[in-house]
Amino acid sequence: MLASIRRLTLAAAVALTGALAANAQEKVLYVAGYGGSFEQTIRKEVAPAFERKFGARIEYIAGNSTDTVAKLQAQRGNQQIDVAIVDDGPMYQAIALGFCAPIDALPEQDIVKSARYKDNKAVGIGLVGTGFMYNTKYFAEKGWTAPASWNDLKDPKYKKLLVIPPLNNTYGLHTLVMMARLNGGGENNIDPGFRVVKEQVAPNVLAFEPSPGKMTELFQSGQGVIAVWGTGRVKSFADTGFPVDFVYPKEGALALLASVCPVAKPNASPLAQEFVKMLIEPDLQSILARDYGYGPVNRKAQIADATAKIAPVGRRAEELIVVDWDVINQKRDEWNKRWTREIER
Repeated sequence: MLASIRRLTLAAAVALTGALAANAQEKVLYVAGYGGSFEQTIRKEVAPAFERKFGARIEYIAGNSTDTVAKLQAQRGNQQIDVAIVDDGPMYQAIALGFCAPIDALPEQDIVKSARYKDNKAVGIGLVGTGFMYNTKYFAEKGWTAPASWNDLKDPKYKKLLVIPPLNNTYGLHTLVMMARLNGGGENNIDPGFRVVKEQVAPNVLAFEPSPGKMTELFQSGQGVIAVWGTGRVKSFADTGFPVDFVYPKEGALALLASVCPVAKPNASPLAQEFVKMLIEPDLQSILARDYGYGPVNRKAQIADATAKIAPVGRRAEELIVVDWDVINQKRDEWNKRWTREIER
């Protein structure tokens, strides 16, 4: 009899432990996203508000977009991540690989068109426009007008003064795609882009520089005076007092989206949906705009005039060009090899 009671007590204890563990697991949300200052904003501005509202704890897993998608692939069949925050190119990969679940009750009427994904399997949380950064003081001293067109990158006066990130960076990829589009090609016919970059743009390039820190160093040293870069990066640099400004090319700036999706998995926590929707609420959008110069994806978000000067807001946000990532992601490895072979030899 005593042995039976002990067995029952042990079984009850095991069951209680399992229940507590399950409950604890349900109350922890695993969010994978960018590191650095973005992580600090999530920890300072987003996580505390979320935890107060839902009684859940946020476990933040920092890494770049490639790292996060690699984690999703490594965990296939046993996903630990609940929410993934990555750039738009990797996000399209994640969607194609089946890692993203549709967002429930997305406030579609409030979200700008360029921040939307097919079937609502992700949504942008911040808009960046790819265009030109230029040194306003240098241009004024030379008597040059600000660059206005993607074709201006071919101007010989910029010889060894132009900085473009490489093709494995979205800004470099956007440059190649625009050169293709403006010369009879596009994502499905990239040859004109390679030809123009190789023959007319590359001779002007001082460096194909992927590092934001080194990009600013090249400008501070006076070696670079014009670059292909994003609105958020340019705003942050301008905020330091350095004389740079951003140009939206007349043919259009391209959209680079910081994006989020709830991870598709059995028994997914409903808190993942709530976290995604919190990131696109007007108040949080205003914070992301303040901290990073992101253009808000929510039309109801209010931002300061200093941010609005450069960020893609209003009409600029609606007119951003969205490249065909489904095509690009199928061909990107091939393009990267060709770029190394033909452009950065």
